[in-house]
Amino acid sequence: MTASATSPSVSPLLSMRSVSKAFGGIPALSEASLEVAPGEVQALIGQNGAGKSTMIKILTGYIGRDKGEILFDGAPFEARSPQDAQNNGISTIYQEINLVPFRSVTENICLGRESRRYGLLDWQAMHEQARKLLARFKIDLDVRKPLLRFNTATQQMVAIARAIGFKAKLVIMDEPTSSLDEREVAVLFDVIRQLKAEGVSVVFVSHKLDELYAVCDRVTIMRDGRTVKTADMASIGKLELVASMLGRDIAQVAKSATAFGDRRGRIGDVVLTANSLAAGHKVHDVSFSVRRGEIAGFAGLLGAGRTETARLVFGADPLQSGALSLDGAAIHPREPIEAIKAGIGFSSEDRKLEGIVPEMSVAENLTLALMPQLARAGIVDDAKQRAIVEKFIQRLGVKCSGPDQKIRELSGGNQQKVLLARWLAMNPKLLILDEPTRGIDVGAKAEIQSLIKELADQGLAVLMISSELEEVLEGSDRVFVLREGRSVAEFSHAEATESAVMTAMAHGDSDLVAEGSAS
Repeated sequence: MTASATSPSVSPLLSMRSVSKAFGGIPALSEASLEVAPGEVQALIGQNGAGKSTMIKILTGYIGRDKGEILFDGAPFEARSPQDAQNNGISTIYQEINLVPFRSVTENICLGRESRRYGLLDWQAMHEQARKLLARFKIDLDVRKPLLRFNTATQQMVAIARAIGFKAKLVIMDEPTSSLDEREVAVLFDVIRQLKAEGVSVVFVSHKLDELYAVCDRVTIMRDGRTVKTADMASIGKLELVASMLGRDIAQVAKSATAFGDRRGRIGDVVLTANSLAAGHKVHDVSFSVRRGEIAGFAGLLGAGRTETARLVFGADPLQSGALSLDGAAIHPREPIEAIKAGIGFSSEDRKLEGIVPEMSVAENLTLALMPQLARAGIVDDAKQRAIVEKFIQRLGVKCSGPDQKIRELSGGNQQKVLLARWLAMNPKLLILDEPTRGIDVGAKAEIQSLIKELADQGLAVLMISSELEEVLEGSDRVFVLREGRSVAEFSHAEATESAVMTAMAHGDSDLVAEGSAS
């Protein structure tokens, strides 16, 4: 798929052309492009790893580009730092609030552009400026109080007010609504429309498709470090957006793109039941179940709430409402250790940050969760540990020089096998696998997929989350589609066609899903 010829009708405010960037020889951007017209709201979307963040970091001076051209306001542009970008008219609002919590609201809004009178800070003028900026968001608060006194949504609004206060020509908003409720989102959209009327351009990064149609003029879609499509929002449907992000042609479904093969395992009784789970701004109403010997798949776009739901089941995040039961008995894990004791294992999405301990050996990583059972009076039974480690190294085909080799020296696929072995050694009732094949080569991916199938065939209940649609479709006995923190569809393996699942991901409407199922 190639980028369309759609372009601004006037000279662009921003033009990024043929931008490339590699880290350690691995391309993050390959000939990527982005154009934004004056007074335009441009959506920038794509899955994890698509290159959105790298584009923004290059534009705003966090990192340099390897090649390519950037023009801003008609002149060649290269920011040497975020402050340099800000001074030249580019303000950025990040999803993670990047403010000083112990400073006042006024100090946060005016930081870097303080008003002075007779050489001294003019607090009265700065307080008034902060109040006026917040008034645009219909927020009335004591701007003299420390920022940490206010909730996350208010802090996010303060961050947005700060960015707008720099009188930027271009405002970049990276998932700005992630902490906001519906009323606050509506207010933000009003402010974006005001900015547009004033001639200010906005790059709007969001995974929520409805938001794009509500406030954006055009959309640029990225995938695998490339710009794959640019189009007017009015001319592109949600299903086409999803297909472009995933790199799929809904008219042609690839056969046997994974190593799962035919799912013929014997499905048993229900192991886990989740009813109406909700927590924070990411999970609103999610229901599903997983049976013994079944692979249940979670499908959804970035931000659909898949990982957040898994973390609720594992006790990694607090559950605010809803109910969980394991083997028919109610559970409410308040922390991971309680979920582990109940028989739940969780291999997280971020293998390096939340999975392996890089300086520890293969043996230590493999038996990390099992350690309380291997130790007596604080002393580890080395013989028992080694027997378990050797058993799983052989069973999973972990390629290493031996149990004492540091896990950081292993390939990504073999690190993933060690993490799987960590939970299998606990003999779990339910194994949650979040992106189990991300970041590993094709051969290792096939091995992992075959292993997951084998585990399910042996009776293990598996909940699998994957951003690769064919992995979910071919590997799952049932597919649950999540959209913006809600369950919107459930399909059997036979019903889970690419068209049906993508329709549910795009629309989340029961009638449209039914039509997709029939196709």
